[in-house]
Amino acid sequence: MAKYRHDLPLLRGGAFLSDGGLETTLIFHEGMELPHFASFVLLSSSEGRQQLLRYYTRYLDIARRHGTGFILDTATWRANADWGAKLGYDAEALDQVNRDAVYLLTGLRAEYERPQAPIVLSGAIGPRGDGYKAGRMSAEEAEDYHAAQVAAFAASEADMVAAYTLTNIDEAIGIARAARNHGMPCAISFTVETDGRLVTGRSLQEAIETADAATESYPHYYMVNCAHPSHFEGSLDQTQAWVRRIGGIRANASAKSHAELDESETLDVGDMRDLAQRYRALTGRMPHLRILGGCCGTDHRHIEAICEACLPPPALSA
Repeated sequence: MAKYRHDLPLLRGGAFLSDGGLETTLIFHEGMELPHFASFVLLSSSEGRQQLLRYYTRYLDIARRHGTGFILDTATWRANADWGAKLGYDAEALDQVNRDAVYLLTGLRAEYERPQAPIVLSGAIGPRGDGYKAGRMSAEEAEDYHAAQVAAFAASEADMVAAYTLTNIDEAIGIARAARNHGMPCAISFTVETDGRLVTGRSLQEAIETADAATESYPHYYMVNCAHPSHFEGSLDQTQAWVRRIGGIRANASAKSHAELDESETLDVGDMRDLAQRYRALTGRMPHLRILGGCCGTDHRHIEAICEACLPPPALSA
């Protein structure tokens, strides 16, 4: 049974961390091969599951030191029908892998959760296509397409679903509707180009306001991920209602464009101190930002730096 599905603790306040760039960490730092950038394939072996657990515990240790809650996302960003087909997974296998991904995290929650530091299990959903390119689905098509993954999470102990790296507003609407149909709290996270706009040219404001209008504001909050803060921080005016709908940031380490990152054969870890200070500025301007994490190029060192910049010093043990 899901623990927080009907009462998400992050909606009541407090700081929550999330992890960094799962796939980039495993590929560039751990030397692993992830076909089609899919980390869910690791769930098929004991060795792969242990690799994922080691990855997550680095971040959970940071959260424990700082006394924060944690949003524990599954390794399922690519676990949808089109990407699954490329990797030899049919609908039944994908349903199982999405449930298994949640199950892997239940043990971590049991080990790390503390009364004042809840851990929320979140089923991660990715775009149907490439996260750096514009999707072309209607909202109705997206609702139908993503329903299977949402249903798998709804049948598990996942507390919520979160869709990351979305470039298409209609796809975001479809995912939110699918989540509503299955009684799952959801978060929607858009990615932007260096000009602060979606790859389609539409603004973050338009994306959030359009999705809210089409879903009766069903998403519990929005996020921005897979972009450097320098790409979007200038467009976030706290006095505007749509900005107050943004509950978290999972930024890239690098200030390079998506096109540059896509062509790079090395990992740009960026300037950790500068990134942390940009997070500090954002949290200072936007006190409703509760979820701090990373995306491509970030690892546990970036999250530690962000904690040191944005959160009170950890309490000393008696």
